[in-house]
Amino acid sequence: MKKFLTATTAALLGLTLAISASAQGAYPSQNITIVLPFGPGSGTDIVTRTIAQKLGESLGKTVIVENRPGANGSIAADYVARAKPDGYTLLMGTNSTHGANPALLKEMRYDPIKSFEHVNRVAVFTSILVVNPKFPVNTMRELIAYGKTHEITLATGNASGVVQSETLARQVGWKNLLRVPFKSNPPAMTEVIAGRINVMFSDVAAAQAQLKAGNLRALAVTSGSRSTLLPDLPTIIESGVPDYDLSGWNALFAPAGTPRDIVDRLNAEITKVVQLPEVRNRLTDLGAEPGPMKPAEFAAWVQSEVNMWTKLVREAGIAPE
Repeated sequence: MKKFLTATTAALLGLTLAISASAQGAYPSQNITIVLPFGPGSGTDIVTRTIAQKLGESLGKTVIVENRPGANGSIAADYVARAKPDGYTLLMGTNSTHGANPALLKEMRYDPIKSFEHVNRVAVFTSILVVNPKFPVNTMRELIAYGKTHEITLATGNASGVVQSETLARQVGWKNLLRVPFKSNPPAMTEVIAGRINVMFSDVAAAQAQLKAGNLRALAVTSGSRSTLLPDLPTIIESGVPDYDLSGWNALFAPAGTPRDIVDRLNAEITKVVQLPEVRNRLTDLGAEPGPMKPAEFAAWVQSEVNMWTKLVREAGIAPE
């Protein structure tokens, strides 16, 4: 009888493991949600919706995009970090949530490294510095000179904008920069267009339509080289600010503990999606370039980003809030 029970128990255990393995192999068996740290209309929002559509087609499930803006993106990041690690709740993180925030926020409920599985880097993109067309400067050099004798109001919609602005102010010697924070870039841009705020750093995607309509004027890009999308726009380096190279990025994260086979599956699917001609072209239109990495390589890269942005925050003299 004892031998029979032992054999039965072993058989049941084997069946349970087989069912478990089968269930894992069936991923995904339900819809997936990608949580965004910023509001609708931001560059991250546009990139995520582009990726979500193609990822859903590839996986055979709907990929839902959910905006959770606020606190420099930490609300969304913390939400996903605490989600069930089953591959169905993901985060489209950025250099704000996984670069600058550790140095900018006094209290963080998530760790950019330990709280997540690093799935894949999606895209790398440049930012542009834009002003209201009625603001009395036409070039980046004119803005730098203006800021040395006048107060400049600058809107920020994410942590990247905070670091970009304070780093610039320190390097060019601005003493009267008034930074006005917003939950995301779209409402910040509304204030610049209305003329209530002078200037802001924006992703190309969010600013393109307003630039074409004449509601904004672009002065420079934040990357080390000119953007292929805006080749006539100089870099901030060309405008007399040495070593100013602060590009942004979007990347996919899962809660820590998500099974390795799911992470690997998502990594492979994202790599395929960003290499599709229509997705690559869409990213190019947004001023971004695909930048996929393997999970281990990506995790090491994120750590280097945390180190770099922390250094920039300290050098700019920005106090954690």
